[in-house]
Amino acid sequence: MAGACVLALAPATWLYGTAQARVRTLEDAPAQQVAVVFGAGLWQGRPSPYLAHRLDAAAELYRTGRVRVVLVTGDNSREEYDEPDAMRAYLTGRGVPDGRIVSDYAGFDTWDSCVRAKRIFGVDRALLVSQGFHIRRAIALCRSAGIDAYGVGVDAVHDVTWYYGGVRELPAAGKALLDVVFRPDPRFLGPRETGVSRALAAGLTAPGGPG
Repeated sequence: MAGACVLALAPATWLYGTAQARVRTLEDAPAQQVAVVFGAGLWQGRPSPYLAHRLDAAAELYRTGRVRVVLVTGDNSREEYDEPDAMRAYLTGRGVPDGRIVSDYAGFDTWDSCVRAKRIFGVDRALLVSQGFHIRRAIALCRSAGIDAYGVGVDAVHDVTWYYGGVRELPAAGKALLDVVFRPDPRFLGPRETGVSRALAAGLTAPGGPG
C-alpha cells in the first residue's frame, strides 16, 4: 500500500520539483513579450470566475508593461462553445487592445496549448497565467515543449472548484509525465500562424507603443 501511494504521488512530486522555482506573482513576474492564458471554462458564454481571474491577471501584466502580447488558448471544438473569443472579449473590455491579443482555438488541454504555442505560434519565451493548483503543470509542460516559461499563479477563493482542481491535479500530473515522455502531437496541429509575431511588430510601430 505504501509503495502504491509513493508511485501515485511521484508525478506530482516531479512537477513540484521541476516547476516550483519558476512560479511567480504579479508583482515579481519577469518581463516577457508574451503571456499565455489557458482556458478554464465558460458560463453562459462568458468566462467562468476562475478564467476571469486568469484574464484579470493577464490584463494587469499588460497594463504594467510586463507583457506586450496575450495569447489566449482554449477549446473551440464545437460552434456553440468558444473559449478564445470569450477570453478576447473579456480582455478588450479591460483595456487590452484587440491587436495585442492572439487566439489559439485548439488548446484542448495544457500539453496541446504548450506545443501549439511553440510550434504553431513561434513562442520561445512566455509568462504563463493560471491558478496556483495548475501553474506548475503548465510550466513543466511548456518547458518540455521548448518554451522558456515562468508562471503566474493567480489567487482564487478556496471553494469547491478550487479543491476539485487540486484533487484533479494528481491524475493530471500522471498524464503530464506521459506527455513529456512520449511527446504526442496535439489533437490538431495545423499550419504555422504569424499572429504573435505580427502583434509584436505592430506594438513596436503603433503610436505610443513600446520602443
